[in-house]
Formats: sequence, structure tokens, C-alpha cells
Amino acid sequence: MSDISASALRGAVDLSSLRNRPATPANPESAPADVRDPVQGGFVVDVTDATFGQILELSRTVPVVVDLWAEWCGPCKQLSPILEKVVTELGGRIVLAKVDVDANPQLAQSFRAQSIPMVVALIAGQPVPMFTGAVPEEQVRQVFDQLLQVAAQNGVTGSVGGDQQQAADADEEPQEPPLPPLHAEAFAAIEQGDFAAAISAYEKALAENPRDEDARAGLGQVRLLDRVQGLDLQEARAAAAADPRDIQAQFAVADLDISGGHVDDAFGRLLDLFAVLPSEERVPVRERLVELFGLIGADDPRVAAARNRLSSLLF
Repeated sequence: MSDISASALRGAVDLSSLRNRPATPANPESAPADVRDPVQGGFVVDVTDATFGQILELSRTVPVVVDLWAEWCGPCKQLSPILEKVVTELGGRIVLAKVDVDANPQLAQSFRAQSIPMVVALIAGQPVPMFTGAVPEEQVRQVFDQLLQVAAQNGVTGSVGGDQQQAADADEEPQEPPLPPLHAEAFAAIEQGDFAAAISAYEKALAENPRDEDARAGLGQVRLLDRVQGLDLQEARAAAAADPRDIQAQFAVADLDISGGHVDDAFGRLLDLFAVLPSEERVPVRERLVELFGLIGADDPRVAAARNRLSSLLF
């Protein structure tokens, strides 16, 4: 989305069932060790079904941005670092609440998360829709600026202090080594929304070191982002339905499904297409499947199942 207005505060998402939940699980030993109490500071916090009521209350003081993500979601891994960077630079004027949708199904259901990454803001306990899917840093900054304006119009102008918490984290966590130059170039290009430049940087990194798996994974993610930008889901689905053997039309829907977290749907669509095509037309479909397998990860059971079906279709 490009504009946030005060009229968005309509409570379209039903969060009432989470408002009065206890701040910690009934069994304290089961509480995630990495969840920080937002009242005690910190600009970025991990929250659960059990602790989300606290975040709702916090949103009466400071705007809260909710990042719904999952470990298997490639676009989430592109967007989440951008959200964290922008929130940290705002110095406590916005809190980022990260929600793992796999571990917290009630929250995912309450927000009606049909695809991820999904980003929603909370102002005074009310949800404000922001955007779905990975977006460049410049757009994130623009939307956050609009969010702060809407929050001010609704009297939510507080902030949280995160300096002490961040200092403690810095003392406890070792510093990560700097990125290789071409990787850093790719990340900088992604933040600017220049996916072509990012693709070029990752391709150069692979040319220098064909075993650079980080570059290979990054290349697959950026290629996906480049392909889906500007696509309209309804138009893409209509085109694919109109011609089930149109390879590019099926590719477009599969890419949108992957970016939205519907991995099985994407694999199933491409495998069904592979099954009906003549052998001389199958190569690009097999190559796209292999690329998507690498994007999701070889250890993912959905990839293993899809590979098995592809093997059975090949032989």
C-alpha cells in the first residue's frame, strides 16, 4: 500500500480474543527465552499468542508494527532486516513486533494472514493495514513516516527506550564478520529496490566462487522479487486459468504463490504443467523447479516431496 490514513483505524482485524491474554504462558518454563518484555525497552521484540496482549496495550503509547513471518519464507528474510533497520534508526518512536506465524497460529488467524510477509501496524489497540510482500527500504520509510503522522493524529506520540537493551545485546552477542564486497553490493542494491543490480552482484560472486551457497540463495531470492514486482495476482491467475499450458503464465502464479508462502501450491502447479508438456518443452519448467527448490531449501519436506514427484515424471 502507498497511503495510510486515520480512516484505516476501523478494527477490521478481530484482536479482541488476544487483548486479555496473560503476558506469560501458564508454565513459565515454556516461555521462549528470547522474548523481551517491551515495557522494559527494546525497539524490536519477538511476541507470541500469549504475550501479544501486552503489545496491544503498548500500542496505546507508541505505534507498533507487526511483522508476520516464517523461517521458510524467502521474502521474509529480505524484508525483516529492512524493517529492523528502519525501526532501530527511529530510536524508539516505533516498536517492531515479530510474529512467527508457524509458532503462533492464533495470531496468524486473527490477522487473517493469507500470505507472508504481512505487515500491519497497531495504533491505540487498533490495526492499520500496511503492506504484504517484500518491499524496498525506501517504500518502508515512506509508509513508516505516514504511520507516525496517523499515530500523532490519534494522540499516540510516545516512545520506548532501547539503548540499555541494545548495549546489553551488543555485549552478549559476538560481532558478525563483514559481508564480502559483492554480497554487500547486492544488499545495498536490494535496499534501494534495484533488483537488477543485486542480481548482477550475486552472479559475479558465483562466477568467482561457484560454491558460494549464500550467493546462490541470495540470487534465487532476488530473482523471485524481481519477477513478482508489478504482478497482479488476480490477473495472473486469470491468465493461467485461461491457458493451462502457457508456461510463462504458470510461472507467474507459481512465483506469486512462493512469495506468499504457498509453497505446495507453487510446486504442484509447476509439476502438473511438467506432466502435460511434451518432452522438448519441459526443460524451462524443470529449471524453474530446481531454482525454487534451492530457494526453499533442500531440507524442507515440501521440497523432498516435490523432488520425488519430479523424478517419477522424468523416468
